[in-house]
Amino acid sequence: GAQIIDLMMLVIDVTKGMQTQSAECLVIGQIACQKMVVVLNKIDLLPEGKRQSAIEKMTKKMQKTLENTKFCGCPIVAVAAKPGGPEAPESENPLGVSELIEVLKSQAYLPSRDPSGHFLMAVDHCFSIKGQGTVMTGTILSGSVSLGDNVEIPALKVTKKVKSMQMFHTPVTYAIQGDRVGICVTQFDPKLLERGLICTPESLHTIHAAIISLKKIQYFRGALQTKAKFHITVGHETVMGRVMFFSPAPADFNEEIQENVFDFEKDYLYQEEYLSKDSNSSEENKENDQAGEIQLPRQQWALLEFEKPVTCPKLCLVIGSKLDTDIHANTCRLAFHGVLLQGMEDKNYTETFLPKLKVYKLKHKEGQVERVMDDYSVIGRSLFKKETNIQIFVGLKVKLSTGEDGIIDGGFGQSGKFKIRIPDGLKPDTKMLLTVASKKKSKAGKGDPSKEDESSKNDSAQPVTISLLFKRYVFDTQKKMIQS
Repeated sequence: GAQIIDLMMLVIDVTKGMQTQSAECLVIGQIACQKMVVVLNKIDLLPEGKRQSAIEKMTKKMQKTLENTKFCGCPIVAVAAKPGGPEAPESENPLGVSELIEVLKSQAYLPSRDPSGHFLMAVDHCFSIKGQGTVMTGTILSGSVSLGDNVEIPALKVTKKVKSMQMFHTPVTYAIQGDRVGICVTQFDPKLLERGLICTPESLHTIHAAIISLKKIQYFRGALQTKAKFHITVGHETVMGRVMFFSPAPADFNEEIQENVFDFEKDYLYQEEYLSKDSNSSEENKENDQAGEIQLPRQQWALLEFEKPVTCPKLCLVIGSKLDTDIHANTCRLAFHGVLLQGMEDKNYTETFLPKLKVYKLKHKEGQVERVMDDYSVIGRSLFKKETNIQIFVGLKVKLSTGEDGIIDGGFGQSGKFKIRIPDGLKPDTKMLLTVASKKKSKAGKGDPSKEDESSKNDSAQPVTISLLFKRYVFDTQKKMIQS
């Protein structure tokens, strides 16, 4: 509902100040509205002698709260809408309301409206008029509508012809984006549609999942974690959805933000959680992070999977919340907001659509060199489990901690050991290091077993390690391992 508001009034109880719900209204306003007026209400509850100073104190407090929002410097007006409260006699005159009206007049503006594009209207009321038909009232979000047009009611899967239209009790033949209008169509049961969307036939899509670009809401406490469930408000409905966060590949963290498009050609990095200053950033980012400051991407995305399909336009506003949080807990329930970039209409989107989404995880395995075979090959251990099929790793590149590049050549024996080919040959230093280590081992082996343990303890001070790094795409059905 907030997306139909051009100028919002945030009403604050002057005796209490910002409450959790006022803060949530402010957050929604920041996402969906352009202008705001703050109203400090119930000033009649302040003792007259201290009233002015209490109003000034609260005004200053509100200005400070709004300092870092888009509403910085907005008008703040003090009123008592109903002095004495709801039980007070009607003869009690409101305080400050005429001043408020003047402020609203000065803040009112004509937003630019665009009649082009598909017709889309948010319906908030539906009733029937005997002998006329069913009337749907609401606000036009985009496009325009004329008498005689066909409009679709996607929730009921029916198309109806516009018989008549009224704006503020005046018949009209045409209405555009931003207009508040009642549209009368031929009979259908108004109980079937309390609120929802109506549109140009076939212009809205029913989707099972979506890709969104998003930002975390700064007042939300706690991390946004992949696989978590949120209440997703999209179009005119709120449904449960599961999220998976991802970001650009680290090399592209500073790339320009691409508004309202998603590029399926690019690679994206899977994230266990949305990356923000307070997140336990993933391993890859720690590696990219020389200066000790966590590097954050300029843009992040999420895959949303809905528990039941939703009908909405492309590029619509999306808000994710935790509405099951206790309303009395002093915490913001709104977690993130974003723009819907790509919807998935196919019920089997996991097979038909997701494989196009190139989100990868970086895998890092470490092992050790067991011994040298010759100048161009070594035997490694501890990289794989005994039961691992080493054949699928053959041909992958590895790096030794001494700097050499190697290629996995195949398994060696039955215990998970493997052979590494070093195309450029072992460095003399490396060879020496490994020869000394294996001599120590064999010496210790001749004595009693306890000495062997001691020797490997000394030896482990500086083993030569083997690093295997590869990417695996999350939605790749073959689970291929890929190295750049």
